[in-house]
Amino acid sequence: MPAGTGTGTDTPAPARPEAHGRARDVRQLITYALVGGSGVLLDLGAFLLLYDVAGWHEQLANVLSTSIGITNNFVLNALFTFRRRDRLLVRYLRFYAVGLTGIALTFVLLAVFSRGLGIDPNLVKAGSLPVVLLFQFALNRKWSFG
Repeated sequence: MPAGTGTGTDTPAPARPEAHGRARDVRQLITYALVGGSGVLLDLGAFLLLYDVAGWHEQLANVLSTSIGITNNFVLNALFTFRRRDRLLVRYLRFYAVGLTGIALTFVLLAVFSRGLGIDPNLVKAGSLPVVLLFQFALNRKWSFG
């Protein structure tokens, strides 16, 4: 019998390009979030060592620990999330700039919701993470690794 007659011998239609693209997008977003989690842990660990153990000023400790986290995330995202190994210096500088936008966005959210509306800063910081993650993912995907 010819294909498509409902006999159970039909060959499946090839996957639609949109479905493949969406699956890739979801995989990249999940990998990006996992990489970001490793960067957060590294950032916090470095901050604790620099501030609590070494006695650095909190702002200086924050700048260095954040830079360590951003650099970690760049390397892992270049290798695993976006799989790009060309023009690394340009990509790193762009990625770092996007990291700074995340700091700025969190600063604004803290100012508005914590200082302006009186919401606990820890809640605002925690709530800002998914917003910043999606914002930075979009920027890094298009600008840093596009």
